[in-house]
Amino acid sequence: MVEEELLCEAALAGDCRKVRDLVAAGADVSYFDGEGLTPLMHAAKHGHADIVKTLLEFGAPWNALSPSNLSAGDIAMDSGHQDTFDLLLNAGIQAELVLGTIARTKDKNGSDLGMNYLEDRVVFSEDRLMDSNSKAIMMAWEKPLMEAHARAVCSGNGDIINIGFGMGLVDTAIQQYKPRTHTIVEAHPEVYDRMLRSGWGEKDNVKIVFGRWQDVLPQLESYDGIFFDTYGEYYEDLREFHQHLPKLLKPGGIYSFFNGLCGGNAFFHVVYCQLVSLELESLGFSTQFIPLPVKDCLGEEVWEGVKHKYWQLDTYYLPVCQEASGSE
Repeated sequence: MVEEELLCEAALAGDCRKVRDLVAAGADVSYFDGEGLTPLMHAAKHGHADIVKTLLEFGAPWNALSPSNLSAGDIAMDSGHQDTFDLLLNAGIQAELVLGTIARTKDKNGSDLGMNYLEDRVVFSEDRLMDSNSKAIMMAWEKPLMEAHARAVCSGNGDIINIGFGMGLVDTAIQQYKPRTHTIVEAHPEVYDRMLRSGWGEKDNVKIVFGRWQDVLPQLESYDGIFFDTYGEYYEDLREFHQHLPKLLKPGGIYSFFNGLCGGNAFFHVVYCQLVSLELESLGFSTQFIPLPVKDCLGEEVWEGVKHKYWQLDTYYLPVCQEASGSE
């Protein structure tokens, strides 16, 4: 590992020529040194943008993580090196556009995780909705976020639709704005039954559509506000839903979604915010991300009994999307 150690030292020192020579001689750009850092991480930490660019060109993994769960992009961001950060951000976006290396729609056995969830039992309690593996589907700490989402999509009142009922947090908030119509799509049979028992089917302006959104699309109309928050689906499912936005969202309407993309890593989260913004832009929509502090909502006690902390960041970025022409 002599060459790799020298590569880390050269990246740390900012010696671009030596970095090139070592890589050309076969040094492994994905090597982790004794500190648990790659050459790319060393270069990012010290703002050596030319070396970051070189290492990326030679295939250095932009999404490798240190023992403390930091990527080169996190390190550049924390160190305040904007040029280096931008290089890594662009590398991440391009990689995800082509390969989708972070989020997958299939599990290791190739099965559809969304369908597995719909066949699973769920457990309701006062402050959370859990699946049978103790993974949280929705939790009470999200209530302020759901209220903010409801405020955004109900800004024009009119006809509102929510994809994914869960604990009903966002739908309860939507009702406070007294929309003309309020459509709810829910696919899990137990959640659906609980909705009916709770009286949601008896509200004058509420229409409940049972089934996966992919299957009930022909039943849907067009809406002034749309919110999307499903469980057991991943970025590719969200991306597929976005393809239908031009038909589902009325002119001047507002679309938002639960922005839990890579909620355990700040840099990966930024990559996905940028990625979704670019893909929505290609469909004729502009997206604004509104920062909402959530650190005070997330003490360790919140996660007691939960198998996976699906959100670990201090700030939540609430997406507000509308037709590009309507946002000017």
